[in-house]
Amino acid sequence: MTLAADIEVALSAQTGRVVRVHDLKQLAGGASQEAWSLDLDVDEPGACERHELVMRRDMGGALTLAALGRVAEFAVLQAAFASGVRVPQPVFPALTIGGKPAFFMQRVSGEAVGRRLVSDPKFAQARAALPEQLAGALAAIHRIDWQAHGLASVVQRPANGSYAIDAELTRLYLELDSLDEPHPTLEIALRWLTLHRPSAPNETVLVHGDFRMGNVLVDAAGLTAVLDWEFSHLGDPYEDVAWFLVRAWRFGADALEAGGITSRETWIQAYERASGRGIDRALISYWEILGNIKWAIGARMQAQRHLDGLERSIELASLGRICVEMEAEALRLIERAA
Repeated sequence: MTLAADIEVALSAQTGRVVRVHDLKQLAGGASQEAWSLDLDVDEPGACERHELVMRRDMGGALTLAALGRVAEFAVLQAAFASGVRVPQPVFPALTIGGKPAFFMQRVSGEAVGRRLVSDPKFAQARAALPEQLAGALAAIHRIDWQAHGLASVVQRPANGSYAIDAELTRLYLELDSLDEPHPTLEIALRWLTLHRPSAPNETVLVHGDFRMGNVLVDAAGLTAVLDWEFSHLGDPYEDVAWFLVRAWRFGADALEAGGITSRETWIQAYERASGRGIDRALISYWEILGNIKWAIGARMQAQRHLDGLERSIELASLGRICVEMEAEALRLIERAA
């Protein structure tokens, strides 16, 4: 059975309607999950309704121990959409397509490739608008009432009385140990992060977990949608603010430390205005170091999916080679902090 036929059978059974798939094609990018564009006709009584969709479906293995399944990610996307965050509308409950968990969402126009967004002249107007737009979107995410939407039982959260940083450090040590190979730089950096752990704040919010250039859709006027919610969890809002500063997400435009589109201070001030929070710059720097270590380990774990045969991919294999770039950046930031 073809993938299109699998979709038709699964959605027909779920909706109780005749479903027909058109123009199914896999989208480029997405190292952790598959993305497929499709048009879907659903026969309604006396009519046929056309849906322009994207299917997000599992690949082999998981990126990190923190990754959500598609059912949980769908629930988070529903909460974000219901809360007015600029995201694709989720449609149809998550289900299994061709033996792999998947869900469907409305197709939204825009460019997602980070390197194009930070350099292509046709996005110059968008780059000028994006700092405020993205800060507003991130503040809206952090305002989502996760309790009202029942997300406490869906996503990970720090244990009672513990700080989000403790959960992150514990997970990173476990993931590093799972690789079963020496990475002394990562060990040193994790030790530094443990020794310099800041005191815990009193705030817990829904964290996107991967808010950055490359995970947003942008057109000529700016932001059209926030994508890829598989790392959402309950934690510290500083995590998302600092993740946007990690060097890897500048896509070569290193002079602009916030996503390759603006300065560090402009980004932080935009978030302060949108959220009403005052941001401690030293605490942001700590989370930025942690972010570089998180992506260094994540990139190496991506490569392990290829090496273990879970998902054979040259892209995944190549990610393992860039681990050293984040190691070097983390050491540079630690030296600066010292």
